[in-house]
Amino acid sequence: MDKKEFKGIIEALLFVSGDPVSIRDLAGALEIEQKEVMEIIREMKDQYNFERRGIQIIEVDGHFQLATRPEHFEFIQRLYSPQRKQGLSQAALETLAIIAYKQPITRAEIDTIRGVQSDKALYTLSERKLIQEVDRLDTVGRPILYGTTIEFLRYFGFKSIDDLPQLLEEQITYLDENTR
Repeated sequence: MDKKEFKGIIEALLFVSGDPVSIRDLAGALEIEQKEVMEIIREMKDQYNFERRGIQIIEVDGHFQLATRPEHFEFIQRLYSPQRKQGLSQAALETLAIIAYKQPITRAEIDTIRGVQSDKALYTLSERKLIQEVDRLDTVGRPILYGTTIEFLRYFGFKSIDDLPQLLEEQITYLDENTR
């Protein structure tokens, strides 16, 4: 099979999936090396950008997905008015920020930092698949350790957790003091 055919297949796989797809899964479906898939995706991204196509390939934590270009939002909105999901509450955003920066972290540690219980916020974030159970502490009660998900990265437009904005020194000190 030639590279042009592989490009068409990758485009179809990403389109059908709708969700981010790993290089490993793409390579498995195509029965070629992951390195070759990465090279083809890089070429596709360059071609889409050069031709100013209406879609682009975005990377989310080592997974790839088709997405519309942000600069076309106004036109898409004219034709299609998506149902808006209810935004996250202040409590959910606070909880999510704590988890993102301190992961893995227990509910008790989150509650200590926030100064209030976070059960409802954790439930909401879990339902929206922005956080997940990543492990359990090996202590009495085996409390759940929470971390963020690929959906979190997608939701906020991050390529990886390393893309989170850096905290100011006083914010780090506050978080560290409240988890002791």
